[in-house]
Amino acid sequence: MDIVQSPISTLNNIYEISGVEVGQHFYWQIGGFQVHAQVLITSWVVIAVLSGSATIAVRDPQTIPTGGQNFVEYILEFIRDLTRTQIGEEEYGPWVSFIGTMFLFIFVSNWSGALLPWGILKLPQGELAAPTNDINTTVALASLTSIAYFYAGLAKKGLGYFGKYIQPTPILLPINILEDFTKPLSLSFRLFGNILADELVVAVPVSLVPLVVPIPVMFLGLFTSGIQALIFATLAAAYIGESMEGHH
Repeated sequence: MDIVQSPISTLNNIYEISGVEVGQHFYWQIGGFQVHAQVLITSWVVIAVLSGSATIAVRDPQTIPTGGQNFVEYILEFIRDLTRTQIGEEEYGPWVSFIGTMFLFIFVSNWSGALLPWGILKLPQGELAAPTNDINTTVALASLTSIAYFYAGLAKKGLGYFGKYIQPTPILLPINILEDFTKPLSLSFRLFGNILADELVVAVPVSLVPLVVPIPVMFLGLFTSGIQALIFATLAAAYIGESMEGHH
């Protein structure tokens, strides 16, 4: 019996670990890939809500905004201020749409888990929940953020962007490289962990005392869900701003 595992055996073990799941999932076979159907369904619902709301609100734009248009412009101004604060006055413009998309998608996804009665819709396996309640969604959002800040740094500085890894001293090269791996990890696990914990905290009182007691907990969940969307968007903008300004 070999004491030292071969590289192929090690890779097989890693692949088996990656297949570990919590709970049951409803799958669709798309091409040669197996995807979580419940995540796609809820994500499409969130996208439809966002697209429909934006279309209805601005279908007849007025010089003096009223009603839905006024609300949409207020949200846009909030996102602009957030992006300007983190990225800077000169560079923030092209990134408003990216940060806004991240913030709104996460915000509506989080609230959909607290407000929409997903449990009414029955699936052959698993159950519907907020898209951000799935680690695949949060990892995808964090990966997009990583791609965005690498692109921002390379677009502005070219290959000189990689000089930040040896600043202020080359001794810190491993730590600076590790930092770029920990950023998406912290973004994805923070969002996933908070949303999952929030839904579990609400589910327990609802199962025990279905009427009065869970209501304050649900309101607290709405508040924390909004805060998590704001934190994710703020950190994403801060990382993009940092990549264009240099190492701090």
